[in-house]
Amino acid sequence: MRNLKTIAVALVAFVSFTANAQTTKKIDVAKSGIEWTGKKVTGQHNGTIGLQSGALVFKGKVLKGGTFTVDMTSINTTDLSGKGKESLDGHLKADDFFGVDKFKTSTLVFTNISGKGNGLYTVTADLTIKGITKPITFDITVKGNTASTTLKVDRTKYDIKYGSGSFFSDLGDKTINDEFELKVNLAW
Repeated sequence: MRNLKTIAVALVAFVSFTANAQTTKKIDVAKSGIEWTGKKVTGQHNGTIGLQSGALVFKGKVLKGGTFTVDMTSINTTDLSGKGKESLDGHLKADDFFGVDKFKTSTLVFTNISGKGNGLYTVTADLTIKGITKPITFDITVKGNTASTTLKVDRTKYDIKYGSGSFFSDLGDKTINDEFELKVNLAW
């Protein structure tokens, strides 16, 4: 009987420890993806950008943290081909946009997470682009071994002012929206 009590106490302690333990889920970058959309007065452009690494932290099934590194050298326009694609890819990588020669990565680090129920969370994170860190808030949905979110990023907060009507007048139909959108799908 004494052994049974000892085993029961050990089992309860183990279950309590396991329930309170945090687990880090490494993101499978080959199964994950980031799509971007940039809009301008005369239309929009779309593309992809590669995730270099990432991880989500859970306590049980509850999201508790996350950190990601994006490979800025992988900027890829998908709605153009040939010289138009080469030109836009090159311009986005240049200093007046993301300056990837100097800033090869961007990072996102979760700083605050609040649950909304059914796997939906509101996240505040520190987003670093071109060495400039600013807070950003977005919703993320976690289902099984996947997570997805859409972020809207104001590029002017990261000293990316090229073609911005907020900083330059008389741009007319050459004006580029300050915000761009990132659709992120994560798997682990």
